[in-house]
Amino acid sequence: MSEALSFSVEKRTGLGKGHARRLRRQDDKVPGVVYGGDQPTIYFSIDYRHVAKAIQAEAFYSQVLELVIGRKKERVVLRELQRNPASDKVLHIDFLRIREDRAINISVPIHYLNEDKCHGVRLQSGVISKNLTEIEVSCLPKNLPEFIPIDLENVELGTTIHLTDLELPEGVSIVSLTHGDMHDVLVVSVHLPRGGAVEEEEEEEQEEDIVEEEEPTPDEDES
Repeated sequence: MSEALSFSVEKRTGLGKGHARRLRRQDDKVPGVVYGGDQPTIYFSIDYRHVAKAIQAEAFYSQVLELVIGRKKERVVLRELQRNPASDKVLHIDFLRIREDRAINISVPIHYLNEDKCHGVRLQSGVISKNLTEIEVSCLPKNLPEFIPIDLENVELGTTIHLTDLELPEGVSIVSLTHGDMHDVLVVSVHLPRGGAVEEEEEEEQEEDIVEEEEPTPDEDES
């Protein structure tokens, strides 16, 4: 796990929609809250420019973060990011305080590796279909992976990869699989392009017809 992203925030005492609206409009700040971990809830604000930069980083959504509130540091994970439905601008941030001895559930991105070298694509004219881009995992904070890698280089045409096929770091489990085998969903597959199988069958049938037509009859052979 890489070093945690760190953000300096200011503790706020004003609450309510009116106060939050003034923070956003007059001070260009985003209100937020930190809760959980058997400690009191902390209300804070953070400069919007810091938020705008942070949300561009993949780790902001899937890794342990550090909030600096005065002289105190809080280790947290993102729980909710509220946005304006029209402008997509961030309106509010919720962080969950973590404890090192308690497992957390969090969605981690999938990184598909060596797509351009995939055997099923490069040598067998297949295409890659990705069904998932992230997976919710459960683990202690110290075991949280930055991403789940899936190497596609040696994957052949017709291969399907499900959740149970993934190799996970020690101490990491997939949340959905705890609910039974029916949740072992498809992650990625390599298959012929749409219509490819039909076209291939038609070509084979045409080749068989040509061979049959070229085979001489016994009478023709004798003559």
